[in-house]
Amino acid sequence: MTAVVSGRPGDSRPAGRPVPRILVVEDQMQLLRALEINLQARQYEVLTARTGREALATAAATPPDAMILDLGLPDVDGTEVIVAFRGWSRAPIIVLSGRTSPGDKIGALDVGADDYVTKPFAMGELLARLRAALRRDEGAAHDAALVATIGDWSIDLAAHTIQNPASGTVPDGSSPPRLTPTEWRILEILLRRPGQLVSSAQLLSGVWGPGFQDRTNYLRFHMTRLRRKLEENPSRPRHLLTEPGMGYRYQP
Repeated sequence: MTAVVSGRPGDSRPAGRPVPRILVVEDQMQLLRALEINLQARQYEVLTARTGREALATAAATPPDAMILDLGLPDVDGTEVIVAFRGWSRAPIIVLSGRTSPGDKIGALDVGADDYVTKPFAMGELLARLRAALRRDEGAAHDAALVATIGDWSIDLAAHTIQNPASGTVPDGSSPPRLTPTEWRILEILLRRPGQLVSSAQLLSGVWGPGFQDRTNYLRFHMTRLRRKLEENPSRPRHLLTEPGMGYRYQP
């Protein structure tokens, strides 16, 4: 069991602020429980997972505001979880690991982690780093473009809603299209990178997780559905573009 020193209850979040949701990914049951208790005592909502695949499934179903992640998971390496999660979420990731080599730290930070804490650790320090990461993310969220346009539709990524066109009329008298959770995740990855090429491997890993990088047929199927729902002319799309042999692009 990794030694954990509890922080003071007085370092809880300020009153009146929304309750942040934290996903803790750790395969050591005792440590997982200790983290859960300490976070709940400071009024965080806590989700837990003991494997990488469980973590990604949980995050997809209930998006967290931050993740605390062990690298040594029983099914996949934690860096694969970071890469997959970063495909569709910008929520802070704090690595909590027994790996102390500079190479491990650099590797995790390079693929998208925001901070790295080594075991054994002091709970007070981990909580301080978590608060700092959440503050940075809150500030960045105000600057992020969360509304994008495809054809006649205005898409709000934060609210997961599709609004009627600015004119106030609905094309052909139809109602706004309804997207599946998978379609939303694909769309969010593309729309948060306007004009940029997103490789098929990045999309597959970000939406379905590690081990799916070769399932390009999944993307073809869902991109076809997205174009039918959103593009004015699905057979000649203007916004959701395919780059043959490379990936996909959202063109504003």
